[in-house]
Amino acid sequence: MPVSITMKDGGVIMAFTHFNEDGRARMVDISAKSETERVARAESTIRMQPETLKAILEGQVSKGDVLAVAQVAGIMACKRTADVIPMCHPIALTGVDIQFANNGKDQLRIEAEVRTKGRTGVEMEALMAVSAAALTVYDMCKALEKGMVIEQTRLLSKTGGVHGEYHRE
Repeated sequence: MPVSITMKDGGVIMAFTHFNEDGRARMVDISAKSETERVARAESTIRMQPETLKAILEGQVSKGDVLAVAQVAGIMACKRTADVIPMCHPIALTGVDIQFANNGKDQLRIEAEVRTKGRTGVEMEALMAVSAAALTVYDMCKALEKGMVIEQTRLLSKTGGVHGEYHRE
């Protein structure tokens, strides 16, 4: 039984699904939900000096291949989302893909697509993937530039499940 906020007339404004009847945190029981194909896409952008971006793209960063390491970090983090975000369920992922693009000036865009066939969505896993990849880029390039800015980490789309589809405008 989730905790609810009720109005004076008894109407329910909102039910909080991650709290039990004592108001304590709980993981939602998803056992009654049906398995569906679920896909989520997320992105994050890192703004930096053009020289830093050029060094990344040309493989001139002393720590090594920044994009290869960031890609692996994003995949690894995605698989460990439930270890970091308290109410996330461990999910058997069926696919994770991370892509990088640049605007030719001062931004590196990271996009992740995460897939599963299960009872809960993979939005948090996609967000975790791009976040970890962006942090890895920062870590590997901080000797070149400490002023990089990680921004616009956001969900782009999700499909599957009872809440239907979502596509960012």
